[in-house]
Amino acid sequence: MAQKLILDLDTGVDDALAISYALGSPEVELIGITGTYGNVLLDQGVRNALAITDLLGHPEVKVYKGIPHSSTTDSFEVLDISAFIHGKNGIGDVDIPDSNREPETESAVDFIIDAVKTYGKDLTYVPTGPMTNIAAALKKAPEIKDEIGKIVLMGGALTVCGNVNGWEEANISQDPEAADYLFRSGAPATMVGLDVTLQTLLTYKETRIWRDLNTKAGKFLADMTDYYIKAYETTSPHLGGCGLHDPLAVGVAVDPTLITALPINMKVDVEGPTRGRTIGDNTRMNDPVKTMKAAIDVDVPRFLNEFMTRITALAKNA
Repeated sequence: MAQKLILDLDTGVDDALAISYALGSPEVELIGITGTYGNVLLDQGVRNALAITDLLGHPEVKVYKGIPHSSTTDSFEVLDISAFIHGKNGIGDVDIPDSNREPETESAVDFIIDAVKTYGKDLTYVPTGPMTNIAAALKKAPEIKDEIGKIVLMGGALTVCGNVNGWEEANISQDPEAADYLFRSGAPATMVGLDVTLQTLLTYKETRIWRDLNTKAGKFLADMTDYYIKAYETTSPHLGGCGLHDPLAVGVAVDPTLITALPINMKVDVEGPTRGRTIGDNTRMNDPVKTMKAAIDVDVPRFLNEFMTRITALAKNA
């Protein structure tokens, strides 16, 4: 039986690629997308998720609205740098038709809890934005930490610098308290952070393959990702491509052997000058049970091959 997957997305460019990777992976069934804020406002991200699943030929994927701001604030505004990297609409300012579907009436938090109750260990939850929705679900139904299969999150940085400042990664920075709650909850979580996602890069050579498919999906993926690569030429010219942050988290959810992971109980600093830092939790350092793992290395050629093979086949037939 295919593993059940929930993606929790602030649907920007790499989130859209994560959706594509999940839909192109026969090992998993994408049972729902829960929306969050970050690269875009919640409503824009939900709109993007509905439109992209339609475009890719999977209108059966339901989309749920999550919490529109962090656990410690009352509102959210998109940062200028996010709009620069992902475009004002989150998907490289590429226009695709709006879906005629609406998001589900059930909240994302309740959907997460219900899905855990329904599928148990067969469920994998992949948050690729702030951890606000999963933290709220864990607070509402603490028992799900022992019932869920696994959580594979894109966020954080353990052995490298952050991308917000010297220690803070962008997804964690949106809601450090929620991330800390998840990290300390005891839920089985794997952190796929900048340590590995900045090793997995895409270039114009790969997007040309999608463009040459001459399909609507191929053109969309190429146009959107080219925008993202161009942004990286300004923000991170030393990399020579764009980081495949969110797709790598999906890749690890599908196949954990893509990474080497360090078992380590972690926390997030929520106070002081290092607020947002993802680091080992000294108070649980000697606990023999490690509920978290942090990815510290990745099989780059194998992941890139899986990524291109799966998404190209999907875009060819969509």
